[in-house]
Amino acid sequence: MTTTVTQVELTIGGMTCASCAARVEKKLNRMDGVEATVNYATEKAKVTYREDIGVADLVATVEATGYTAAVPRPVRNTGPAHEADGTADEADDGGGELRTLRQRLLTSVVLAVPVVVLAMVPAWQFTYWQWLSLTLTAPVVTYAAWPFHRAAWTNARHGAATMDTLISVGTSAAFLWSLWALFLGDAGMPGMTHSFELTVARSDGAQNIYLEAAAGVTAFILAGRYFEARSKRRAGAALKALLELGAKEVTVLRGGREELIRTEELAVGDRFVVRPGEKIATDGTVVEGTSAVDASMLTGESVPVEVGVGDGVTGATLNAGGRLVVAATRVGADTQLARMAELVADAQNGKAAAQRLADRISAVFVPVVIALALGTLAFWLISGAGLTAAFTAAVAVLIIACPCALGLATPTALMVGTGRGAQLGILIKGPEVLESTRKVDTIVLDKTGTVTTGRMTLLKVHTTRGTAEADVLRLAGALEHASEHPVARAIAAGATERVGALSVPEDFANVPGLGVQGVVEGHAVLVGREKLLDAWAMPLPSGLARAKEEAEAAGRTAVAVAWDGEARAVLEVADAVKATSAEAIRRLRALGLTPILLTGDNRAVAEAVAAEVGIDEVIAEVMPQDKVDVVKRLQGEGRSVAMVGDGVNDAAALAQADLGLAMGTGTDAAIEAGDLTLVRGDLRVAADAIRLARRTLATIKGNLFWAFGYNVAALPLAAAGLLNPMIAGAAMAFSSVFVVGNSLRLRGFRAEDQ
Repeated sequence: MTTTVTQVELTIGGMTCASCAARVEKKLNRMDGVEATVNYATEKAKVTYREDIGVADLVATVEATGYTAAVPRPVRNTGPAHEADGTADEADDGGGELRTLRQRLLTSVVLAVPVVVLAMVPAWQFTYWQWLSLTLTAPVVTYAAWPFHRAAWTNARHGAATMDTLISVGTSAAFLWSLWALFLGDAGMPGMTHSFELTVARSDGAQNIYLEAAAGVTAFILAGRYFEARSKRRAGAALKALLELGAKEVTVLRGGREELIRTEELAVGDRFVVRPGEKIATDGTVVEGTSAVDASMLTGESVPVEVGVGDGVTGATLNAGGRLVVAATRVGADTQLARMAELVADAQNGKAAAQRLADRISAVFVPVVIALALGTLAFWLISGAGLTAAFTAAVAVLIIACPCALGLATPTALMVGTGRGAQLGILIKGPEVLESTRKVDTIVLDKTGTVTTGRMTLLKVHTTRGTAEADVLRLAGALEHASEHPVARAIAAGATERVGALSVPEDFANVPGLGVQGVVEGHAVLVGREKLLDAWAMPLPSGLARAKEEAEAAGRTAVAVAWDGEARAVLEVADAVKATSAEAIRRLRALGLTPILLTGDNRAVAEAVAAEVGIDEVIAEVMPQDKVDVVKRLQGEGRSVAMVGDGVNDAAALAQADLGLAMGTGTDAAIEAGDLTLVRGDLRVAADAIRLARRTLATIKGNLFWAFGYNVAALPLAAAGLLNPMIAGAAMAFSSVFVVGNSLRLRGFRAEDQ
């Protein structure tokens, strides 16, 4: 008997770090017949389960782990419009969480700044200043820091400890001790100030308050969480961008008349009309008409594909030529566009979320600190030092371990690094991206729109003896200017650039699949394929025939031109290589990366481009799903792969790669699927982006080393009961200032060509 398995995607709430995702995944996988992958970045769980297990059981398991799980909202159809709507709803939900986090951040900053200033400037410590500090700190430690306390409680119930545990325990200890010192000790006395006796001496802590630590740490770490959440919210936007590429409405033929309907209402077998300039609504077969279809967005093929009756077409591609009637062969979730969206989702869910460095430290550090605090309390009680002294030492251990600098280490470097990157046209999505840049050793480059301009360009003009190039451009350009074909537009643009304004042709006619003809300045002109000239008994002379063969061997489109009964020229049109691409490849090699050209275009074109820019390895004629397989194969060989692309066809591969770099001049789907976005569309910026990301990661690691070192060095003093609050305050302030100053050094990062 065959067991039926079902797949569902759940939205997981309440996760605050990558270890939360690991805990949920582990709990789900313990269920018999369940396989789950949980992604912290997208807050999604992709679950495969047996038919005898209900979704309610999966939700209950997640909730028993301490998190929430949402059952997907049912939709009428899996068509693009509905899926896009669902994604938008999820984005709106994420926006609500982001607004709440922003409110907590603003509250903590407004209230914490006066508290920190009063604690650090003794001259401003007026009578009863400590009570004002308490009043301002209370909302910060309760309302603003509530997410940390909630997460710490959830972790404690499951025997785990993360950065949230350390923040909650540290801030709570600082606040509660301050309450004790104010109400039961001497800290609440009028005229109390923090002395500046920088000595190591035993103290009972009755005059010490730590409100600035509680308020300041909360504000700093909320700032880091807010910026992380803002970038994480966009993680699901790649799917939305993909699905929105499809046509929303389509004109179908029913009962001999045209009817406009929503795309998701299309059924297999329906015939629909696609006019010039419109997107093809779904995958199908042409049953009437001929045209050129621009499929570069999906396939990477730089040259528009000529289609006629019997040819297959793909949904979301652009009809660049004549009117087509198409019979739908695949609709909804079966279309190539929908399958590509699924590839992106699979790649995102399967990509192991990089653990936050601070969380990795906290996983070990937090239990050690708590054990040390309990050990300190027990030691001083047994040694007869008294309850007050013992409790002072134990709480001091928790306070000094409070991760002020540790919490600043990642967000400050990330904010400075991403800010500097934005100035240079580099957008870094989040801290987990940085670890990938350190490890990458192979960089896979899409051709169309990445190494090349992504648009057809007139490159060369070959003429017969006695024919002026200007005459060819003037006559051919004028005729092509009346055509909508992408190759025609390239010729017209090149002609306008070189010879100026063009004439208006007479008797213009489009010859389907062959070219155009008309009268320009009194000359009968033909522009198109060699077959068009042959039909008028105008064969290419040997010189032009040889030029045509060489152009096509190099993967370029050759266009023949004739007038007044004689073949006069051959024009070479191709997707031109960007002027900066060769230099970019040199810089990427200098960073220790091996470049590979990966494209859906034909091999001749790909190899010609690779030779021009200095790439040795070429993988050509691949479909979008094959691009993902190529990246997986390279990863299977032990390589850490970076991918640079700009099209919809690159989105899934960008998501699958260890590091995805999207050209900002490309589609939204590619940009959202990438980890880094290169705003200018200049491939040289890819090298700068990797250098900046590596520098930012090195800065974060340096910050963590010093912040962690400060905690480790101060803990023995606290455990020994020798922690003077002024030494602790000065050390904590120095540690934080050092971390911020070290991060600010990233502002001096320069692009290589600056």
